[in-house]
Amino acid sequence: MPLPQELDALEARLGYRFRDRGLLEHALTHKSKAHEDPSGGVSDNESLEFLGDAVLGLVVSEALFRAFPTYSEGQKSKIKANLVSTACLAEMADQLGLGDHMILGRGEEKTGGRRKHALLADTCEALIAAIYLDGGLEPSRNFLMRELAHGIEDARQPEYFGRDHKSRLQERLQGLGRPLPSYRVAGEAGPDHRKMFHVHVVVGDEVLAEGIGRTKKEAEQEGARLALVTLDQ
Repeated sequence: MPLPQELDALEARLGYRFRDRGLLEHALTHKSKAHEDPSGGVSDNESLEFLGDAVLGLVVSEALFRAFPTYSEGQKSKIKANLVSTACLAEMADQLGLGDHMILGRGEEKTGGRRKHALLADTCEALIAAIYLDGGLEPSRNFLMRELAHGIEDARQPEYFGRDHKSRLQERLQGLGRPLPSYRVAGEAGPDHRKMFHVHVVVGDEVLAEGIGRTKKEAEQEGARLALVTLDQ
């Protein structure tokens, strides 16, 4: 379990001090830790993820409604999809240092769970729920608006609604004279209401990248983005 001074440091990063620190510890506890506890006394953060997803969706929807009154529903939906995506939440979690504080089982620890995007994103959602349960909607909104401010501002840029990652990857590969990519579902994980899809981006016989997302479409887009990064290296 994290030491009190470690949680002090995390709260300082969050800009929020918990009245019930047990909620914070609950949000940081992955199911792998709960499964290893023979007493059954450890609760994992999956139920908090479910609530956090709803709080996140509400806060982001309201923020976009107020920030972009002239944007179409489709435009606002695209911005929201980006802001609540696994990639965005994992990046937020990484910036907050959540990976260093997650409470993992031994198996997940050995396989690099602290850096897995899916685990980081799930923990971020659980944290949002913990703040909501501890302090209500206003602290949750303040936290999210601070962390997502840059992403919301990005949506004001003219190029924001340009071609998506899959289209860019296809054009890039055509320019290199390489085969067009295919997207293959490599696996699914999690309960039905929180399912995560793993998709391989395959070019010829090579797996160029792997994307993870809550839907196949999101996983494909993330995989295409990572494939573009690979091609740039």
